[in-house]
Amino acid sequence: MAGNSQRRGAIRKSGSKKGAVVGSGGKRRRGLEGRGATPPAEMRTKHPAAKRAAAKTKAAQGRGAASRPAGRKTDDGPELVLGRNPVIECLRAGVPATALYVAVGTENDDRLTESVRLAADKGISILELPRTDLDRMSANGLHQGVALQVPPYRYAHPDDLLDRARGSAQPALLVALDNISDPRNLGAVVRSVAAFGGHGVLIPQRRSASVTAVAWRTSAGAAARLPVARATNLTRTLKDWASQGVQIVGLDAGGDTSLDDFDGREPTVIVVGSEGKGLSRLVRESCDAILSIPMAGPVESLNASVAAGVVLSEVARQRRA
Repeated sequence: MAGNSQRRGAIRKSGSKKGAVVGSGGKRRRGLEGRGATPPAEMRTKHPAAKRAAAKTKAAQGRGAASRPAGRKTDDGPELVLGRNPVIECLRAGVPATALYVAVGTENDDRLTESVRLAADKGISILELPRTDLDRMSANGLHQGVALQVPPYRYAHPDDLLDRARGSAQPALLVALDNISDPRNLGAVVRSVAAFGGHGVLIPQRRSASVTAVAWRTSAGAAARLPVARATNLTRTLKDWASQGVQIVGLDAGGDTSLDDFDGREPTVIVVGSEGKGLSRLVRESCDAILSIPMAGPVESLNASVAAGVVLSEVARQRRA
C-alpha cells in the first residue's frame, strides 16, 4: 500500500553499501572549491601544446649543437629565483627575466606589490598559478608564493671576446677567473671590470661559478653590458691569447712582482684565483708575471673580487695618466 513505511524494504537499513541518503556529510566540500586560474597550455605537461613546445625546443637544441664549433657548450636551462627578497632584488638589478609566477591566494605585502609593478613596467609576463604547481616547479618549495624565471645566460666565445677587446680604443683589459666557485664573487668581478673600463671576463667551462641569478644580482646589472666568455680549457686559451701579444698576469699574495712596479698600459689579462686554492699549477705556469698587492696591515690575503678591483683600479689610473 502506497505510503506504508511498515512494509518490508521501505526503509533503508543503516550500514547499507549504497551510502548516505541525503548529502555527503561535508566530505566533498573541498572538492567543490575553485582551483584558481588554469595554467597556460605550455605548462601542462600532458597538453598537446606542451608536447609540441618540448619537441620544438629539443629540435632547436639539436640544430644548435650540430652547427656549433667544437668547444662551445650549449646553454643551460632557465633558472627560477625563489623568495620575495631575491625576486625583488633581481628585478631592481635589471635581470632579464621572462616570467613572474605568483601563487593563488598569496598574502600581499610591499615586496610583492613592487615586484608585480616592476615586472609590468619591464614587460615581463605575470602568471598566477596554484600553489601546488609552484611547489612542483621549485626544488625545496621555499618560494613564499613568488618566483622569477630567468633565461639561460648567453656566453661569448673566447675568440670573439678578445677580438672585441682589441678592436676598442683602449688596450685590451680582460679578467680571467680560476677556481672561483662562488657566483657572488663572479658578479662582483663583473661589476668591477665594468666600472674600471675592462672589456670582459673569462671563466672555465667546468669547476667554476656561472652567470646565475645570484651573479646577476651581485653585478648590479653590469652582466647585461659586459660580455662573459667560457673557455673549454682555460690554460690553452690563455696561451693562445699570449701568442697574440697579450700579457698574462696572475694574482697571488706571494707573487714575484709588486703592483707598484707593474705596467698595465699594455694589453693585459688579469688572472684571479680563489682565496683558498689560489691559481692552479698549469694556469700559474701560463702567466708572464705573478703580481702581489702590497698591504700595510697583518691581513694575509684579500677576497678574490676585492683583489681584482684593486688591480683594475691601478690599471685604470695608469691608463688615465
